[in-house]
Amino acid sequence: MNPTHDRPLDAAAPAAPAAAPDGIGRRRLLACALAGTAAGLPGAAVLAQGGEGRPVRIILPLSTGSTVDVVARAMTNPLSQALGAPVVIENLPGAGGISGTTQLVRAPKDGHTLAMVSSNHVINPSIYKTMPYDTLKDITPICVLGTVPLALVVHPSVPARTTQELIALLKAHPGKYNFGSAGNGGVLHLAGEMFKSQAGVDIRHVPYRGTGPLVVDVVGGQVEMAVVSVTAVAAHIKAGKLIGIGVSTPKRVPILPDVPTLAESGLPNYAIDSWIALIGPAGLSPALVEKNYQAVKATLAQKEVQDVFAQQGLVITNGTPAQAAPFFKSELEKHARLVKISGATAD
Repeated sequence: MNPTHDRPLDAAAPAAPAAAPDGIGRRRLLACALAGTAAGLPGAAVLAQGGEGRPVRIILPLSTGSTVDVVARAMTNPLSQALGAPVVIENLPGAGGISGTTQLVRAPKDGHTLAMVSSNHVINPSIYKTMPYDTLKDITPICVLGTVPLALVVHPSVPARTTQELIALLKAHPGKYNFGSAGNGGVLHLAGEMFKSQAGVDIRHVPYRGTGPLVVDVVGGQVEMAVVSVTAVAAHIKAGKLIGIGVSTPKRVPILPDVPTLAESGLPNYAIDSWIALIGPAGLSPALVEKNYQAVKATLAQKEVQDVFAQQGLVITNGTPAQAAPFFKSELEKHARLVKISGATAD
């Protein structure tokens, strides 16, 4: 099965910034970089002067404007201050995050090259037939920054208002209804497959090229249901344009307090979300891991950063380095099972 896939084609990596001269030249380079970012130039580097140390490069294996990109840029200034060094954000999108992550795993293990990745990192090995690196062995997990709760929604024309009503309807009409996703093999697709498997229903998958077109068509009734990030659909649920059947997390989410969890609605094992994590190349020393974790911890304590996380629908987790490695392993195994069920492939 290989329906329309929404992962971007490989993009060439931008050239590395030239070394800044001392004094006025350094300040001019910094000002130019910040001006480029303010103007919204694709792939523009962000340099935040938090000290005189060697810059820390953070690779984003996703495009500008993505949730990871927005969060990373909000964190740049306070993270720079916490690290005592400039922070450079570099977007290297392509192949669902593989292109940028390949650059990370080849980087020196000195703490000056890190990456901020999404759930795609643990999905890719099951989607792609070949990988240029090992998803677990070739990285050092530092911390999981936050998670994005998802919501199962249906168009109001669907005669179901609860999880059990929806399951009964789908069992009575196998193959009649469709669920959309933001692309084949992505977390929204797998979240729909998890519902399909645990509920024991037959619904057809319709992949879109991104969340935006998906939400438009669910609101318009072109596709009857989808599992989408809560921020993408909360306003539509409150306006009555969509029906919130359940959220994907173990606890209800503040932005949709009246929407029950799918776990409390008869699917006790249903739990899935999207997430963002900070990683380094394999072999990063424990001292460097701890240094970066403490800097992230201080950054996430800043109100302006917390506000951006909330606006993006992210729940800050700030997991410790000790929790990060087993989390990656369990997520890799969970998504491998879901990909096998779905039959999705990117090749």
